[in-house]
Amino acid sequence: MDIFLKSVSALSDETRVKILKFINIHGSCCVCDLEHSFDMIQSRLSRHLKILKEAGFLRVDRQGRWAYYSVRAPLDEFRSHAIKEIMTLDIQLPNLIKACS
Repeated sequence: MDIFLKSVSALSDETRVKILKFINIHGSCCVCDLEHSFDMIQSRLSRHLKILKEAGFLRVDRQGRWAYYSVRAPLDEFRSHAIKEIMTLDIQLPNLIKACS
């Protein structure tokens, strides 16, 4: 029940829905790319990413000093349907700005 409530709660924030759709479209994204793309300070972005990760939507892969976030696979039916619904939403997303090398 706890993970379900975390999942529902994670989707109750517009910024997190945008981040989830953005990552689903662009694939694995480095935190610094997300920071620049969303024009968001690192601490605020990290909080959103942590919530999405704890809710079972995202995974993180560390490569040296960089952290790359991607949609977790495989997803359970609930999260899979949630992402499909998010992809149908008419959401204005920022352009991907590559800042990491």
